[in-house]
Amino acid sequence: MPLITSEYSAGIGTITLCNQAKRNCLSGEMISEILAALDGFEKQSAIVVILRAENGVKVWSAGHDVNELPKPGRDPLPYAGPLESLLRRMQEFPAAVIALVQGSVWGGACDLAFSCDILIGDESASFAMTPAKIGIPYNPSGLIHFINILGINKAKEMFFTAEPINAQDSFHLGILNHLVPSADVEAFTATVAARVCKNSPLAIRSFKRQFRLLSSGLPLSAETFELIQSIRREVYDSKDYLEGIQSFHEKRKPVFRGE
Repeated sequence: MPLITSEYSAGIGTITLCNQAKRNCLSGEMISEILAALDGFEKQSAIVVILRAENGVKVWSAGHDVNELPKPGRDPLPYAGPLESLLRRMQEFPAAVIALVQGSVWGGACDLAFSCDILIGDESASFAMTPAKIGIPYNPSGLIHFINILGINKAKEMFFTAEPINAQDSFHLGILNHLVPSADVEAFTATVAARVCKNSPLAIRSFKRQFRLLSSGLPLSAETFELIQSIRREVYDSKDYLEGIQSFHEKRKPVFRGE
């Protein structure tokens, strides 16, 4: 059974996450379906893509599928991994991508939503960056992405506490471009998409590429990159990383020992 639905009309492609039984977790299978939908939209020369969950959901997406995390000793977020590939595809997709957010957004799904170009949410929207709850060492490209959007202090708070940012605060922080009552959010999103579609597709593609390049940040030296990888390896080689995964499966709070 498909984990997403996709439709295309008048320059606008829509991807709807529809695996509520698993809180729309970003499994490899769901990611493959999203990537296939994006490939189809690109062939149709889409000007706008809307990424959303089904109307009225409590969880937009629970993020990375914990069942697919590797055992200690392997990087849980490698460059060629499914989630990282999806994030890059969203950021590089040659059209404007709008996230319509209803419900809570967790972990890697926050990175996915933040990889969209415009975020529109209702009063139920919230964002929580939760890798610390399981002991996942997030990767440097993700951290830079959050710093660029939130600033370093708020990004630190989001990662350190793993607490959600509600819709009102998300709007004031600039995470949400628009905060709209739930009764109006679908129509409002459609209106924004239609406004984008009235403009030059070539200009939109050009802006998208320029924003991507300009927000990439300063290049890291090879030594700094190697140091960052070493710091992350200490975490995903640890007993705490294994404990985080086991506690999730056993539905209990993890007991981290700093080992």
